Amino acid sequence: MSLFGTGAMGRVVRSGVGRRRVQTVVIAVATMMAVASAVVAGSLMVAAAAPFDHAFGKQQGAHITAQFDPAKASAAQLAETGKLAGVTASAGPYPSTAFRPVDQAGFQLPTLTLVGRSGPGGDVDRVNLKSGRWAQKPGEIVLAASFEGPAIGIGATLKASDTTSAPTLSIVGFAVSASKTADSWATPAQVDALASEGSPVTSQMLYRFDPASTKEQILAGRKKLAASVGSGALLGTQSWLETKRAADQGAAATVPFVMAFGMLGIVMSVIIVSSVISGAVGTSLRRIGILKAIGFTPREVVRAYMAQALIPAGAGIALGNLLAVPLLSDTEAVYGGVSLSVAWWVDVTVPAAALVVVGLAALIPALRAGRLRTVEAIAVGRSPRTGRGQWAHRAMGLLPLPRPVTYGLATPFTHPVRTLAMLLAVAFGTVAATFAVGLTSSLTAVGTSQDPESRAAVTVTTTKAIEVAPPPPPPVGGNAEDPPPPRGSESGPPPVENSAASASKKPKVADPAKVRSAVMSQPGTESYYGKAQTEVAVAGVSGSIQASLYEGDSRSGSYEMLSGHWITGKGQVVVPSRFLERTSTKIGDIVRVTYEKDTANLRIVGESFDTSGSQLEIHADMADFESAEPSTFLVETKSGVSADEYAQKVAAIVQPLGGEATTGSESGQDGVILIMAAMAVLLTLMLITVAGLGVLNSVVLNTRERIHDLGVCKAVGMSPRQTMSLVFASVTAIGVIGGLIGVPTGYALHGLVMPVMGRAVGTSLPSPVLDVYEPVQLLLLGLGGVVIAVLGALIPAGWAARARTVTALRTE
Repeated sequence: MSLFGTGAMGRVVRSGVGRRRVQTVVIAVATMMAVASAVVAGSLMVAAAAPFDHAFGKQQGAHITAQFDPAKASAAQLAETGKLAGVTASAGPYPSTAFRPVDQAGFQLPTLTLVGRSGPGGDVDRVNLKSGRWAQKPGEIVLAASFEGPAIGIGATLKASDTTSAPTLSIVGFAVSASKTADSWATPAQVDALASEGSPVTSQMLYRFDPASTKEQILAGRKKLAASVGSGALLGTQSWLETKRAADQGAAATVPFVMAFGMLGIVMSVIIVSSVISGAVGTSLRRIGILKAIGFTPREVVRAYMAQALIPAGAGIALGNLLAVPLLSDTEAVYGGVSLSVAWWVDVTVPAAALVVVGLAALIPALRAGRLRTVEAIAVGRSPRTGRGQWAHRAMGLLPLPRPVTYGLATPFTHPVRTLAMLLAVAFGTVAATFAVGLTSSLTAVGTSQDPESRAAVTVTTTKAIEVAPPPPPPVGGNAEDPPPPRGSESGPPPVENSAASASKKPKVADPAKVRSAVMSQPGTESYYGKAQTEVAVAGVSGSIQASLYEGDSRSGSYEMLSGHWITGKGQVVVPSRFLERTSTKIGDIVRVTYEKDTANLRIVGESFDTSGSQLEIHADMADFESAEPSTFLVETKSGVSADEYAQKVAAIVQPLGGEATTGSESGQDGVILIMAAMAVLLTLMLITVAGLGVLNSVVLNTRERIHDLGVCKAVGMSPRQTMSLVFASVTAIGVIGGLIGVPTGYALHGLVMPVMGRAVGTSLPSPVLDVYEPVQLLLLGLGGVVIAVLGALIPAGWAARARTVTALRTE
């Protein structure tokens, strides 16, 4: 309290905070939510700006992750590599291997890289332990945080493989490595025990270099490492630049919409805080006059009112930090980084900005009061000013509406500045709601467009469905110029299981011809097409490429097209935008595609909408490759045919062959899409709440200021219902105008932000993703402005209706 004075000054501040409880609560909550929204918005904007860089720097991430053959490079030799020129820090060697565990339900997880470390710390790659603890003894394991879920949690167990004699590992923690140096961690002794002939132990070394910001610098560092050990000792390396590229691409789409919500939140904060404080000072002129009469200077009066505003603003800063925690936890899942928190400069900037805004908002009316003589200030504050807005009352009185309604419609013109602030609050709230509805609809459309198989009524496969665990983080792989690593190294393929137990668990595969015949023979079949997911090679593109090969008319399962058309027959291929950019090709060009022993020259006929990340996927006709066979048949049933009954009949035929038939299911939304949608909803609710509180504050001030007039109206026969209609009418027009402003602005903001989000991940967006608003939807969103205004006025309207006539007449 010393900042604003002690003694008499302190009593003034405390009295001002507690004298009018309703107004104090409104000011406190509105200011807290406004400042909180600014803190959250600023924190998310910081988190979205360079999430990988923040996580990598905090963890002292590895610029190069190297795998060595322990038979050709001893631990002492590897330790010496940390003294090479350019190496600023190193860690290791750590024993490393690969294994494919099985969870408690018997489902096999993907192949995991397991590294033996005695703790999460170190000079390089300080792994962030998200939950639980580090592995301390054999039989314990820590998994990457991306695996954590209902089925896999702390205390759950994994078998090291699907063999009967495989050891059991207990999950004791979940952790995140920004460098993606491993998928799991255990004690070094445990790694040695799990190593097998198919997955030998390798030695992992982690290095930080200076400089290491370009591919050429990383390659130079790798050459130094290779030259420092014996020939063939260096098995493979991973560059942090590839990990950064993958991480930034995943987070890039969140930046535009977080920035949009951030700017809305900050602007809304300025509007609400200014309106709240200005209104509080403007309606306290009589009290200010009394303070001057007993000896307070104008400067002390301003300090007192700033204190009354900054107390709830300080609480808002704390609330903003609390609200930011769950949101930033969600962004960690998007960015795959370490724990994020409210940036220090946000905690400094937001209070400073709030201080400036509150100070200016309080200073202007206080200075106006300071220029008045004490008697004038008391007189002005004793009764509302007359004459302001009389023309509006006369004009509204001509409308064929009940007098309480026309009185309410004219009320906003009494305080044009306060009305403008209320209008802006409603408009911004409507902008946020319109933008959020469009954003979530677009994200849903993106998810649906990336899973066209979900459109089929029945899915028939040549193998029985096997539930698998969710995929781990992007695999840790070697550079293109590295020699092929041995099985079991980080970048190597999964280990080959040669045991009889493994062989006995190989799924039985049905003959595609018999499955096709079963589908065709069913009387309820309307149409179907076959599909195979495989890998192909494309001339001029290094590495394998995912391919979807289709049999029959696959237009019902086509991806959304950005240009060109879907495949209609042999000799055609549809590719995503990244393929065209990477290969410098365009629609109409010919590419050579090889599948096993079959090679075909295919013409690019379409550009598909694809958000699958850096992995390229092409779509072609199965007839171009003689050895290709479908593994899935997507079926549309005839009208009136039950999909469940159809699937049961087909399953009875194909299950004995090794196949399966299931009904189609709703597309499961990608985790990143769900997180982005949840963030959008939460931020929108915050902004709408702030807008409603802004309306509430303004209506409270108007109602208290006009309570004497309301008492007169009650005395001449106005009923409580008419009183409420008067208050509601005073905000209805503001809600309508706010909706008319907010909906087109939100619509335009959606049209601006969504293409930027698409470009951030390297693709354009098709019309089904952009054109998501329906006319009825826009109309309802426009009415949302009225809803915000009416809900904000609900409490003061009820208070005005319940106020006794005598009490209202005596209230000043």
